[in-house]
Amino acid sequence: MPEISEPHPEGEQPRSIRLTDPRALRAYAHPLRMSLVGLLRSVGPFTATRAAELTGESVASCSYHLRILAKYGLVEEAPGGRGREKPWQATARYTEWPEYSEDASVAEAADALSAAVAERYFERVTRAMENRHRLPREWREAEQFGDSLLHLTPEELTDLGERIDALLRPYEGRASDASLRPEGARPVSILRVAYLDQEIPDSEEE
Repeated sequence: MPEISEPHPEGEQPRSIRLTDPRALRAYAHPLRMSLVGLLRSVGPFTATRAAELTGESVASCSYHLRILAKYGLVEEAPGGRGREKPWQATARYTEWPEYSEDASVAEAADALSAAVAERYFERVTRAMENRHRLPREWREAEQFGDSLLHLTPEELTDLGERIDALLRPYEGRASDASLRPEGARPVSILRVAYLDQEIPDSEEE
């Protein structure tokens, strides 16, 4: 079953939910389900009818996939409504899953989910680039697009990730509390992808 990975104050949405069941990992890898969870986290709660409007899918399809997500703890019913008009809400702000597992079924499902998420990232970034010309100058100049090649140990890469987390944390509360957002703040997606680049041969000095 999914795990809430961090304690949280009573009544406050958990920061993240951790998927460790291969069935849950495979279920979440579905593109529409990832879209529904993402939308619930950014503009939810909403009903299956509203989900259909936002995704372009049928109400029946959205209702089905929301129930699957609820089965694995990623979404839950929100107060109010009934039947297909009942609202749904996300159970956490982020989803986590194992980077490594001795269990082959977990490792395979986790890698498949990571690949599906990477594909989703690529599609979203591509759309953002295609529509970038519509942005005001200040946003075009503020956006970042690039890469860095660093030579790190596994421990240094882990430390770097933790420091990036610490930099982003102060801004996370704004997602659920509009009163914390300064004037002019808009949704900004920050992607983090750090991987051992096996296409570049190792070069060690003699």
